[in-house]
Amino acid sequence: MSRITLSRYLIEQTRSNNTPADLRFLIEVVARACKEISYAVSKGALGGVLGSMETENIQGEVQKKLDVLSNDILLEANEWGGHLAGMASEEMDNAYQIPGKYPKGAYLLVFDPLDGSSNIDVNVSVGTIFSVLRCPDRNGEEGDLGEEAFLQPGTEQVAAGYAIYGPQTMLMLTLGNGVKGFTLDRELGSFVMTHDNIQVPAQTKEFAINMSNQRHWEAPVTRYVDELLAGKSGPLEKDYNMRWVAAMVADVHRILTRGGMFMYPRDSREPEKPGKLRLMYEANPMSFIIEQAGGAATNGYQRILDIQPTSLHQRVAVFLGSKEEVERVTGYHQA
Repeated sequence: MSRITLSRYLIEQTRSNNTPADLRFLIEVVARACKEISYAVSKGALGGVLGSMETENIQGEVQKKLDVLSNDILLEANEWGGHLAGMASEEMDNAYQIPGKYPKGAYLLVFDPLDGSSNIDVNVSVGTIFSVLRCPDRNGEEGDLGEEAFLQPGTEQVAAGYAIYGPQTMLMLTLGNGVKGFTLDRELGSFVMTHDNIQVPAQTKEFAINMSNQRHWEAPVTRYVDELLAGKSGPLEKDYNMRWVAAMVADVHRILTRGGMFMYPRDSREPEKPGKLRLMYEANPMSFIIEQAGGAATNGYQRILDIQPTSLHQRVAVFLGSKEEVERVTGYHQA
């Protein structure tokens, strides 16, 4: 039985599902960049990449060395290929302009170069999240690409995926027709399809949330989690297990492979912020993937993919995973 590599899969999509060739090349370049990041992550202390920088990103978070390295790898890999009109990263204040010496393409690439980087120094899974949008027609306008070009609802994504750097390096990808999983074969040097037509079970007995923030949650979240913890004797009449890795990539990957519920609600300590996670870099691509696998994703009140972004670094509350549980907690918010 022949093995299907990522490249072969993308070629087949170009032939059978009218996936544009330039989108195929773009995904392949992103995948190669993820392989390079995987190698850097696996070197750890041997590569001198652990620890923090003396800098902060736009969110005021201290940047890890691998945050910056991963960001640079993705920029340098994708800026010259002619597939992109611009890029945006969680680690940069503004949109990244394609240098004038390179051709420009039809797409925009948005990414979190290293999700869960607080786990790097303790050797826990981290990952890269990315989203692809079409660049709006600029009607011949010259000059820098503004932030407004990126401010598209998640429904406009043409592709999304993530790489997870754990015991194996895997790439999970959707082109809008389901979710496929690819595992990096280091001997072959290629991502090989190992998971086809991934589906998130509609029901689950697992949930992921940071319980240390319980006193800061809104009432609907407290009600829902109290019911989960009540187990068989509670209104949901079944026992639940809690799993929390503190890296969205790792928690979502677990949900994709065996079901579950991921929650990162808004926090009363910062009432002016609608949530913690970034809509463009984390919530939109992960919601696209989860929905394509049969799950659901909301901010507690509405479908995440329907939210109209107002800024590159907009934050949002996130409830995603098994459809039945997402609908339950969303209903508590809407009551």
